[in-house]
Amino acid sequence: MLARLRLPRLVSILLALTTVAALTVGSTSTAGAARAAQPNVVVIMVDDMNMYALQYLSNVRTLIAEPGTTFDNSFVSYSLCCPSRATFMTGQYAHNHGVLSNGLPDGGYQKLPAAETLPVWLGRAGYDTGHIGKFLNGYGRQNPTEIPPGWAEWYGSVDPSTYRMWGYTLNENGVLRTYGSPEVEDPALYQTDVYAAKAVDYIQRKAPADKPFFLSFAPLAPHGEIAAGQDLSKRNPRPAPRHLGALDDVTLPKPPSFNEADVSDKPAAVRNRARIPAEAQQRMQNVTLKGRLESLLSVDEAVAGIVAALRESGELDNTLIVFTSDNGWMQGEHRIRNGKIVPYEESIRVPLIMRGPGLPAGRHVKTIAANVDLAPTILDAADATPAITQDGRSLLPVAADTATTPRAVVIENGPKTDGTDWYVGLRAPRWKYVEHSTGEQELYDLQQDPYELTSVHADPRYAGTRQALAGRLAKLRTCTGTACHQWTPVAGPKP
Repeated sequence: MLARLRLPRLVSILLALTTVAALTVGSTSTAGAARAAQPNVVVIMVDDMNMYALQYLSNVRTLIAEPGTTFDNSFVSYSLCCPSRATFMTGQYAHNHGVLSNGLPDGGYQKLPAAETLPVWLGRAGYDTGHIGKFLNGYGRQNPTEIPPGWAEWYGSVDPSTYRMWGYTLNENGVLRTYGSPEVEDPALYQTDVYAAKAVDYIQRKAPADKPFFLSFAPLAPHGEIAAGQDLSKRNPRPAPRHLGALDDVTLPKPPSFNEADVSDKPAAVRNRARIPAEAQQRMQNVTLKGRLESLLSVDEAVAGIVAALRESGELDNTLIVFTSDNGWMQGEHRIRNGKIVPYEESIRVPLIMRGPGLPAGRHVKTIAANVDLAPTILDAADATPAITQDGRSLLPVAADTATTPRAVVIENGPKTDGTDWYVGLRAPRWKYVEHSTGEQELYDLQQDPYELTSVHADPRYAGTRQALAGRLAKLRTCTGTACHQWTPVAGPKP
């Protein structure tokens, strides 16, 4: 039977902690020094956040980036929720872990090889583990009280209710609890705030113990809501009531690629798109963009609450905090009004910021990083051992190295059993090369064309570059383990 709960007390505690965090940036560590070899780990993974949105998250910048390390060139290999989160859980590319879509038969939670994943390995290494919020797409549809392997505490959102800011259901350690109803915007039950209060409570309970902990905190924001009786005509997603209108002056960014006039160089999937009319642009700005950004303000407050709880417990200096997104988001670039799954920068580039033991303060790393590196990095910090081959690498030595190391990341979104078009490609320091299942190609010289306005795949000056990249891709498209790290730079065009 579903119980309907209210958490005003925990939410008020969270807001009080937010105030404390805003006033104090410094930290002290007491009990944490005893287990410096095994730091706590807190991963904050938002949903569908592009790099543009980071400017509105002041607590993320002040409390994680300034005392930590920012990876300026961070990408996801498969820019879709479920495959990307499976990569986080396994440390593998999608072509190895096999989650190739958000739902069956190619993907979804049921396709995750859950018996050997990050929380399982950390548990074996002595960690307490807890998850709060969204998990892989499709979780809970077949068995809503299931707790995936490896999680000692579980507060997972049950699909399809995951995509509601009110009226969502959580599996709380085997008990289903529903918070509010979709059409009633009760400030005390706003999804991000409830999740944040649970995160603060978890830290307050776990931090005094001798055992290190791993907390996965996964709010829905800024992902759009799925209508279930609610009014989404003003904002989608809906922000917390206190934040509605807070960013009303924001206007839709229009880089050179926005509503691109000439897409003759692009694949048919882009060429066939009409230009975005003014009316649609207004809705993109007033409903989608403002809803997305205002919903993130609650996440930013949650970050402050989490950091404050760690500080008050004396564990902040001995905690690795990771802030990132499962994928990016298109907002009009190349005529693509919204969404992801495409190989363009706004879709695959995501924020990745870390603070914690061994991470330099204020450092900006230019070397390419990827979501396939998240699990190896956490395992490295925790001195834990994976039971499956890792395609990524630890970013801890990368953060400490002031040199920029050449590297490429595989970007992919298939193949699919239903015959849907797909692509595979490489994102390298200067180049992006993509081969589509339709036979079409794209090649961008990002040094000369950062907005990807002109694909030079057919330009004879770049013929040698294209051939070299095609050869690199032939080796990496099915790579496994350390073979995925192999990269030699590719020469530029002939004069």
